Amino acid sequence: MSAVRLLVLGAVRRRGRAHGYQVRADLESWGAHEWSNATSGSVYHALKAMTGQGLLVGHETPSEAGGPPRVEYEVTEEGEQAYRALLRDALSSRDPRLDLLAAAVGLIEDLPRAEALDLLRRRARVMDEWRASIEEHLPPDADLDTWGPVGDVIGLWLHTARSRAEWTHRLVRRLEGGAYRMAGEG
Repeated sequence: MSAVRLLVLGAVRRRGRAHGYQVRADLESWGAHEWSNATSGSVYHALKAMTGQGLLVGHETPSEAGGPPRVEYEVTEEGEQAYRALLRDALSSRDPRLDLLAAAVGLIEDLPRAEALDLLRRRARVMDEWRASIEEHLPPDADLDTWGPVGDVIGLWLHTARSRAEWTHRLVRRLEGGAYRMAGEG
């Protein structure tokens, strides 16, 4: 799963129709070029590839500056389904790729609150289960500091699982408290 794919579909979807420069500018305004692979080249590649896959449709529009026509992209029904599937999967899985999670959280308002909460609770549960599965394989009273580099790797995964679960639980509490204007809320 690609964060760039999710970001590009989300940006085009939010505008209704957008040309490549607008998509790239939107992603840059979100800072996506800092935390994902959303470079100029990857954005244009994604637009072209997803048009070829039927997720976007291109409309040629005359250039206001007198140059060649621009292509404005619009999300197709198939693209809408792909977007929602990518968004749901990114919010509910324990995928360790932070760029994908960041993209999904940035677009979370496109979902109804109840659905977003369900997906995030699922993610929190999976993260808690992941941490528990790591811990259950450790001997009682294991001192990871004495295990050499392997102990540090296990410690890294435990810390990652714990911190991601805590972060997800916090986001769930924020959404339960009314944070954000979610789809269908006016």
